[in-house]
Amino acid sequence: MEFTSQELARLRVASGVDPLWETALSLHLLQNRQAPLAFGAWRREVGEALRRSGLVSVTRALTRLCPDGSYFPDFLTPGRGDTDLDVGLDRLLSTPRHRLRAELTRLHAHTGRPVPASVRPLADGCPKALHRLGSALRAYHQVAVEPYLAAIRAQAAADRAVRAEAVLTHGAEGLLTGYDHLPGWRYRDRRLRAPYPVDRELTLNGRTLTLVPAFFCVHAPLALVDEELPPVLVHPLSPSPGWLERRHHGRDAAAAQLIGASRAELLRMLDRPMTTMDIAAALRLAPSTASRHATVLREAGLLLSQRQGVRVLHHRTRLGRAVLEGALK
Repeated sequence: MEFTSQELARLRVASGVDPLWETALSLHLLQNRQAPLAFGAWRREVGEALRRSGLVSVTRALTRLCPDGSYFPDFLTPGRGDTDLDVGLDRLLSTPRHRLRAELTRLHAHTGRPVPASVRPLADGCPKALHRLGSALRAYHQVAVEPYLAAIRAQAAADRAVRAEAVLTHGAEGLLTGYDHLPGWRYRDRRLRAPYPVDRELTLNGRTLTLVPAFFCVHAPLALVDEELPPVLVHPLSPSPGWLERRHHGRDAAAAQLIGASRAELLRMLDRPMTTMDIAAALRLAPSTASRHATVLREAGLLLSQRQGVRVLHHRTRLGRAVLEGALK
């Protein structure tokens, strides 16, 4: 990528991580075995959470739309560093029909077959198919990305601080030189080279390039395939091995100190609704003890109990999730 002085002046760094880029890249990580030290524990944890949530088939369908290969559709990642999932999904649902058809046709071209019948409604821009896709992405994001946002945002904020210091000290070229610490990256004489998966020259034509940090991006940067779209360059944040264990230790210790170890573990288990008997069996508690813990958490607003037929299901509330994630200060 070569920059003119005008293009250098227009460079921008996204304000945070983009939820749909993180969603797409995390789907790739579930399909491959890259970075096992950093993401092996995450894969195991998310795999179990997807099974508990009944989202395995949904996730498989998403991986067929977003394969870990040389191409996946640009419309799945419409943002330029948008930090709000709803904004990103609104952009996705507004994708023009001609783009849906062209990108899904390209996705299936390597098979030598037309777009499968199961995908054709989406390729035709069917509103119901689009909304099903949006719901699937939201449900997957809630399990595979959202629980880790505290760690993801902390890593992105640290990276942004480094980029800001580079710009303040050395200007836009200092910003690009600052990426030299990433393996295979080099900026010299207004030319940026990076270890892109395929040989490619990205031309800006006077447009603004947005640099987007991505927690689930591994090794190589990514860009949109369609060069008519606003240009982005997604780059890895490269979390260190053990980030998930450190997150659990800090989160669980804080929650346990606040509400007690047993109740913190009960709250942690409620990724899906559970009955009192389910909780008692999972925690190896007497049903009366599990019921008492649930009552305390319900009265504190950390879980909600709802009757469905003969069963009472306990759900974790938003406040309960905030306690677990250490969002309360």
